[in-house]
Amino acid sequence: MYRFSRAMYRELAPEISAQPVCADQTSNQEHVLAACEAAVLRLATDRHYFAKPCKSLFADIRVFFPVSAQGRVYRVVDTYLGLCQEWLVSQPTTGFDPLGNKVECRATTRKGRPCQRVPLPLNGYCPSHQHLAEAAGEEIAVAA
Repeated sequence: MYRFSRAMYRELAPEISAQPVCADQTSNQEHVLAACEAAVLRLATDRHYFAKPCKSLFADIRVFFPVSAQGRVYRVVDTYLGLCQEWLVSQPTTGFDPLGNKVECRATTRKGRPCQRVPLPLNGYCPSHQHLAEAAGEEIAVAA
């Protein structure tokens, strides 16, 4: 997973401002790298609840770039996070996320416990709870 965050950082690094932004002792480069890695990690482990990863990461790192470079920064972030999402969707479902953690269905049972079945990669629900994914899709369509 770090290949996406490191590639994104390598492309953005030349444009990072030299003027320190934060009061702590870490450099601007360290902040940008940490933000890129955190966004890719969250995308890998919790992508169903990470609604707008591109917007979130850009909001975190935009202060480290001059205003003239922010358009390019947004395009780079959008491109790399899009590629990361495509790669995650293309991975076979083994019941584990890219970090080795067991993946479970997003639904809860009648007793209120989390469902422990392996979800389908499309929406994070197991075959028994697909009706919940369809209901959420209808709510989004009605809201739009």
